[in-house]
Amino acid sequence: MTRAFRIWFVLFAFASVALLVALSVGTVRIPTLDVMHLLFRSDDTVASEILHRLRLPRAVAAFATGGLLALAGALMQVLLRNPLADPYILGLSGGAAAAALVAMMVGLDAVLVSLSAFAGASLSVVLVFAFARRDLGQLHAAADATPRLLLTGVVLASGWSAIVTLILTIAPEGRLRGMLFWLIGDLGGADSYALAIGGLVIAIVAIYPFTRELNVMLQGQTIAHSLGVPVVRVRRQIYLVASLATALAVTTAGAIGFVGLIVPHALRLVIGNDQRVLLPASVLAGGTFLLFADTAARTMIEPQQLPVGVVTALIGVPAFLYLLMRNRA
Repeated sequence: MTRAFRIWFVLFAFASVALLVALSVGTVRIPTLDVMHLLFRSDDTVASEILHRLRLPRAVAAFATGGLLALAGALMQVLLRNPLADPYILGLSGGAAAAALVAMMVGLDAVLVSLSAFAGASLSVVLVFAFARRDLGQLHAAADATPRLLLTGVVLASGWSAIVTLILTIAPEGRLRGMLFWLIGDLGGADSYALAIGGLVIAIVAIYPFTRELNVMLQGQTIAHSLGVPVVRVRRQIYLVASLATALAVTTAGAIGFVGLIVPHALRLVIGNDQRVLLPASVLAGGTFLLFADTAARTMIEPQQLPVGVVTALIGVPAFLYLLMRNRA
């Protein structure tokens, strides 16, 4: 585990740098030394108010959201035995989007919009689980179960997409900008991080004891079962943890793309596919990536702000194409 701790330490150092940068830069620049001082002793200055009321909650929410998405992506890639699977592949973001947009259209506040998004994502989790319950419990090779599971998610995602299009068509023009920002992914309204960071800790604690079994399951469900792995229980644990992590991420920041796809896959190419190392590394790298992306979204065209989903897509699309070309080679 010495190698694992070295990898985690390096990623933690990058995360710390990303956090300091996020807290320092913006329309009002705060020197790094002042940031480090104010983190431990707040005062009545404008810099302290900006740091504690605006930047710190947003930065921690960005890290937690990135960590949740990267963890969910890594787990989905194990569940489906597909290195290019992502957290949204089973249609969870569509349910969250439909419910959140309805809440926005009727004028509910930010807290109720977030609750609606979580309810919509949870409904998608239940629907996929109900329709694909038999597939999640199969003991045969993953190739037997994966197509039906994927088909269930694709069909539900198509249905949610139609509902989202309908909502955007009939929504008042004054609310469309906020709706579109949410659909792309935006941390501008993330004024609380307790739910996201708490969910991230719970997700890691819930799934890490199964990392040895996850390594065996990468060889196929039949082999895993023959080696004594409780395949049904582990597959359902993976699905539930990944789904709830995705639901919390979408609830916090909307449907931010590419984090859960690119980060675990890129790390796998660099550090290998040992889930005991990869899952914590994905959390740290995913959180760091989204922290840097959100900082760029805040500062690229300041005082205006971009949705963070635009930045992750601008980075993710070429990265995804590169990974595809590398896999083909």
